[in-house]
Amino acid sequence: METGGADTLADLLAEASRGRFPAPDTGPTILPQPSPRDAGVIAFTAHNVIFADVEASWIHRRLPDGDLSAPLGPRFLGALEGRLGRRLDNIDMLALAGPLPGRPQIALTEVSATGHPRAGRARLYRDDVRTWTCPGGLLVIGRGVAGRWEVAVEIDPEHRGRGLGRALACAARQLTPHPLWAQIAPGNAASVRTFLAAGYVPVGAEALFSP
Repeated sequence: METGGADTLADLLAEASRGRFPAPDTGPTILPQPSPRDAGVIAFTAHNVIFADVEASWIHRRLPDGDLSAPLGPRFLGALEGRLGRRLDNIDMLALAGPLPGRPQIALTEVSATGHPRAGRARLYRDDVRTWTCPGGLLVIGRGVAGRWEVAVEIDPEHRGRGLGRALACAARQLTPHPLWAQIAPGNAASVRTFLAAGYVPVGAEALFSP
């Protein structure tokens, strides 16, 4: 498989977390799936990464030369969905933040199990999931795509608009020494603003295919 300088998706994401992104205007980089669970496309600036167990020749036949938007376009994603026999999830903004020193400024209670839908969904897509709650909010951290550390927050409707989401997103950076990735639906403007305010930097877009 073509790798564009990276042997695995984990290697590529580790480099990205250090600020070293794939070179623009090259590629696409085609990598094997890091696990049976994870398959998808990540678009960085002028460089696409496709991690799916399909032949490189099949991918190239369906991507027009020089069209950097094609890997996240509906035609290619639909074809890849059929080829993999999987369901395409949302196309998310991908944001990244480093760890912060100190202790969270919000009182959190770690729980081993919860019936909250966000926590249940996290366990479908992530390993080593940890969950914290506070009045009106939920924070989840776990190892997702290629083992990267991912964060998600959920705020009860009656507690929104008061900065709780930003506080939880900041707290996540103090609860783990690892860089944190966040997948955010671009149409969820409130969530986008929350993570930006908490210091997360947009680095690309991502489409994942669920088994």
